[in-house]
Amino acid sequence: MRLLKIPVLLCLAAAVVFAVAQPQFAQAQGGQKPLSPPAKADVTLTNAHISIDYSAPSVRGRTIFGGQVPYGEVWRTGANAATTLKTTGSLQIGDLNVPAGTYTLYSLPTADGWKLIVNKQTGQWGTVYDKSQDLGRVTMSVGSTATPVETMVIDFEKTMGNATELHVKWANVDASVQITAVK
Repeated sequence: MRLLKIPVLLCLAAAVVFAVAQPQFAQAQGGQKPLSPPAKADVTLTNAHISIDYSAPSVRGRTIFGGQVPYGEVWRTGANAATTLKTTGSLQIGDLNVPAGTYTLYSLPTADGWKLIVNKQTGQWGTVYDKSQDLGRVTMSVGSTATPVETMVIDFEKTMGNATELHVKWANVDASVQITAVK
């Protein structure tokens, strides 16, 4: 009798594992849209091409800034893997000189303002942050969006010649910083 119980328990355990893993398996197989899909923003300036790869989370009824994204804590500026900035030319992001190369972007939102963090470590998961790898931090302008933004967007606006603005928009926040490509 005991011998029959072990296979039955193993079958039940396997069924539970499959039921729990099925949504992730379906996502991996293309059955469902991921909760935070991959996204990309890029812009070509006279002296540089800039691309940003990130995962775009959605509000889904949550309080975002000061809730899901706590004030005063470094945030991965997206979801999943770290947000990556690549530039073919040297940039001036706010008052920070950024040589051509690949970087990770983090943010530090507070109730009083935002900082954009350009970090030299790359290839890590988004929550793996090493402050000693910071190239630097710049102040971002923070405003409100005209309407709430359900799925986070990183984009470039007011692009002209060697200058553009980087915007991070999510929920009701629009945080931005000036970028200039330098020779």
